[in-house]
Amino acid sequence: QVQLVESGGGSVQAGGSLRLSCAASGYTYSINCMAWFRQAPGKEREGVARITTGGGSTDYADSVKGRFTISKDNAKNTVYLEMDSLKPEDTGMYYCAEHPFACWSWSLGEYKYWGQGTQVTVSP
Repeated sequence: QVQLVESGGGSVQAGGSLRLSCAASGYTYSINCMAWFRQAPGKEREGVARITTGGGSTDYADSVKGRFTISKDNAKNTVYLEMDSLKPEDTGMYYCAEHPFACWSWSLGEYKYWGQGTQVTVSP
């Protein structure tokens, strides 16, 4: 079992920044990939950024490239999402999730454990 707890969400104006954290506990040595997803009201959940827990390779959705940065602190079992130049369309609930094998897919069903989410609201 892996438990994931997100924090750091909030309300900011467009152009502002937020830093999200995802703390993992439990069977953390089994984690190979951590990812951030988001879901806006009335829309499907979408992948935002992912990172391999070993080598630290990263991948981003086109909509956030150059603005968001995913990073990790293995000693703290924590993954971060630094979000800069935020836009109103970045508004949504942000979730972290764990893929047990590799960062090869954005398919929701392949991610085994999910956090409860943290709300990000960006006003114009």
